[in-house]
Amino acid sequence: MIRVKLTGTILRFETTINRPFEVSGIGLHTGVPVNLRMTPAPAGTGIVFRRSDFEFFPIAASWKHVARVSYATSLMRQGVLIQTTEHLLSTLYSFAIDNAYVEIDNLEVPILDGSGKPFVDLLRGAGVRRLRRQRKYLRIRRPVTVEDGLKRISIIPDDAFRLTCEIDFPCPIGKQSIEMEVTPERYAAELAPARTFGFEHELDQLREMGLIRGASLESAVCFTRKGVLNPEGLRFADECCRHKALDLIGDLALLGRPLLGHVIAERAGHAMHTALVAKIMSDASLYEVVTFDQLASRVTESLVSSR
Repeated sequence: MIRVKLTGTILRFETTINRPFEVSGIGLHTGVPVNLRMTPAPAGTGIVFRRSDFEFFPIAASWKHVARVSYATSLMRQGVLIQTTEHLLSTLYSFAIDNAYVEIDNLEVPILDGSGKPFVDLLRGAGVRRLRRQRKYLRIRRPVTVEDGLKRISIIPDDAFRLTCEIDFPCPIGKQSIEMEVTPERYAAELAPARTFGFEHELDQLREMGLIRGASLESAVCFTRKGVLNPEGLRFADECCRHKALDLIGDLALLGRPLLGHVIAERAGHAMHTALVAKIMSDASLYEVVTFDQLASRVTESLVSSR
């Protein structure tokens, strides 16, 4: 008998959280106080935001509802907005949470410490519940690329979810890169603690644009032209690249299904991430939807044929 072990977060059944959790904070860009409560959801629901201040108006975490992608990814449905979704969605996606309701009483997800770590801690406390529905994966069949000058993002076929992320900023950040297969364990240890970041010389301009009204050294890393303003310094030498990878995963979550493919991002940001998602979903020939059992069957056939 051949026993098949599939890699990473390839699971047979869909999941949800085991019990609700709550967290409060302020929005990074709006500066408004916000309360967030996450509750379990049935199989087939997906991740659905519900604005409790608008009679629990639902907005699915879907590429179909992408509204704004400047400095953060926002979703809108029928004029109702949810801002800065990427950190929370990144954590849910990496922890293979397929279904949940995210109740929120204002228009922006709380920034907390600027990373995914608080959401990791909350998810671990809530636990995961397996549901009775086969999990369906979006498996990339052929390469897809989006380019804009020196910025580029591609995805190529792979039987796991992998990332290669490269950034290039002025000093003191410079060029950084990271490559990894995304699993809950690696995400929690290597990406989740990485915080959002910005530059001291850009702060006034961003505030004039109506952004970063809730930013502080407790919720972001701030770079001067020579170093870091935060007293505790960086959590990783390449924290900026790790955070960009975290953001990328949050935007890929808008595909609505767990991804099997290798994403390669070079100097990309939210706009390019969501453009890649839209390009994939606009052409059904680029991907196939497969279950765990179908994937396992292919692995078994491959092993048999190679003997």
